[in-house]
Amino acid sequence: MNKPVKQLQFENIPFFITFGRVIIFCLLALVGIVLVVNNWSAQPFGGISAWYIILPALICLLAENAVKTWALRKYTHKIVCYVLDVLLLMLLTLFSDGTLISLLYIIILSEFYLNQESLSGDIAMCVSSIVLFLVTFIVSAVFKSRSMSVEDILSVAANAFGDLLLIVLHFLIMNLSLQIYRKNTEITKTNEELNRTNARLQEMNKELQEVAALEERQRIAKDIHDTAGHSITTVIMQTEAARLIVDENPEEAKRRIAAANLQAKHALEELRESVHLLSGATESLTLREMLEGIVHDSMDGTNIVIRSEIEDIPFCDAKRRFLCNSLKEGVSNGMRHGGATAFWFELKREGGNARFLLSDNGCGAGGSFTEGFGLKSMRRRAEFLGGSFSVSSEPDEGFEIHISLPLDEKGEKS
Repeated sequence: MNKPVKQLQFENIPFFITFGRVIIFCLLALVGIVLVVNNWSAQPFGGISAWYIILPALICLLAENAVKTWALRKYTHKIVCYVLDVLLLMLLTLFSDGTLISLLYIIILSEFYLNQESLSGDIAMCVSSIVLFLVTFIVSAVFKSRSMSVEDILSVAANAFGDLLLIVLHFLIMNLSLQIYRKNTEITKTNEELNRTNARLQEMNKELQEVAALEERQRIAKDIHDTAGHSITTVIMQTEAARLIVDENPEEAKRRIAAANLQAKHALEELRESVHLLSGATESLTLREMLEGIVHDSMDGTNIVIRSEIEDIPFCDAKRRFLCNSLKEGVSNGMRHGGATAFWFELKREGGNARFLLSDNGCGAGGSFTEGFGLKSMRRRAEFLGGSFSVSSEPDEGFEIHISLPLDEKGEKS
């Protein structure tokens, strides 16, 4: 008998298995009683009544099966009981008339099948039982009739064929039923686990969505603080400066007022965009249309000229907002700090990147130039989005802003 691969845990035995064990034990007791009754007056060896041997053997068989079924939990603890089963069945075969012995084998095998999940172990047990049954049956017949010839032995073996066929059919039906039951149980448990996992994933997804929404709101709030707040502060400073020099230098005051007006427009646009994002509204314009709108608004009511060459590139919302804000900040800085009146802006694809260029005809920057708040914010945001940021300038040669951003992969979201 081979040791099975896997043993069912006693404390987790399903009701189906427990009920089956009770039925098997009751059948064992019933068949044993019938066997004793049928062989009560038989005297197979030297006038010894068969029930002298059969009754004690059956009592031992019932007792050890009760212990094996309800007291022992592990297969290793049951090995002795299975060996005792074989010895007692051989003894019953020798001292009985041979009827009902195959049923006893089937009952003992049923208990074995119920406790195992290894089909190879069940096959080994069934084959071993068939061999033992056949050998014991023939040996019993020889001892009961010592003058049996080879033909008689073959005849006995042929008579046992029906019992052997019954044992094989029992093996097939029992194991097929158990395999179906165990697979259904496994599928049910798997489905339950999948449902629990799916429920946990849905909860986690909901939490992630809430966290993502909170982070997005915080990011928008920071954008409002950094961009719109900075723009409004600049408007105040420009108008205050214009007020102080309006009598001495009217032209410079007008230029500062125009720059402040443009900065105020951009701040208002940034606030509107942030409100739309917080409300969940989606932008229906393409990136090109958004940038062209900024160019038009920047020239409206001012004396500046902006020429542009804009390629429509499908970007995620985060990159679209960054490019639009960079154009607004760049134009405002050019007017405010460089006195620029003309700008060249282009957005084009270059390999796997998009190239942003904004140049002006302002006074440029000297060697002691340091990046201010707006340019530092652009650099941080460009690097956060996986791109690069740089500026170039010479005194009286204007100012250029260069931004490179990687193109979005298909299906990328903000």
